[in-house]
Amino acid sequence: MKKRIGFVGLGLMGRGMVRNLLSAGFPVVGYDIDKGKMEALVGKGFQKAASPEELPLMVDVIILSLPNSHVVNDVVGNSLKLFEAETRGLILIDTTTADPVMSEALAFRLREKGIDMLDATISGTSKMCAEKDVTFMVGGHEDTFKECEPILSVLGKKIFYMGGNGSGALAKLVVNLVLGLNRMVLAEGLCLARKAGMDPQRTLDLLKGSAAYSKAMDQKGQKMVDNDLLLPEGKLAFHLKDVRLMLDLGHRVNAPLILSSLHAQALETEVAKGRGEWDNADIISFYEDLANIPS
Repeated sequence: MKKRIGFVGLGLMGRGMVRNLLSAGFPVVGYDIDKGKMEALVGKGFQKAASPEELPLMVDVIILSLPNSHVVNDVVGNSLKLFEAETRGLILIDTTTADPVMSEALAFRLREKGIDMLDATISGTSKMCAEKDVTFMVGGHEDTFKECEPILSVLGKKIFYMGGNGSGALAKLVVNLVLGLNRMVLAEGLCLARKAGMDPQRTLDLLKGSAAYSKAMDQKGQKMVDNDLLLPEGKLAFHLKDVRLMLDLGHRVNAPLILSSLHAQALETEVAKGRGEWDNADIISFYEDLANIPS
């Protein structure tokens, strides 16, 4: 018998995951503060919750897709009320790009209440999430991971068990560090090519067929060339939040993050221009503004 799933957070990533769970036959009870997002999913096995605090008594597993660890802690404690309810045996799966230290601390507190938690972070865009083409990096007790593997397997293409609580969140920061810098260096190269008179489309095609290739070129290259930045698959401000988490982690463990420090400044410049809600491919605009290239 398939586990009953509660889902909190029906934004860009959450909607895709819920639809994939429903397609696989999992019953889902969902909640979002935006009532319209719940209404859009009603039917085909989806049930909207009247309030988040009723979820723990209705389901076996609760999945979170939220902006950051502070929101996660607030939802767990004040909305779901997991420290007050009789919820022994419940499993919480947090797909948020989280602070590894905060995630580990939350898992410890929940375990004292008989609730197991997995930090199951995601590598991929909302479009990839809807297509089940994302990678999950999971931290937590290995037995709990194995119990939830059938759920994760209908949500993603690849699943990596990384170790104890917090390790999934840590892995996501490392992956996003490399991915974000791949986007930034692609933008720098495209800007140089355009300033020197090269055709942007031909340059992108060349880069994809060269030793410089990265998957970021498939995901964001065409958006950069076409200036298709206003409809986000991943918001620039969200990546800035991730980069700040990377820098905090670097300070804690004395790891030099020189390129990420520069990346943070570039992203902050774009947010200051009011582009935080644009796609993270907007890093191209940072270079084009400096180079005085018209949009």
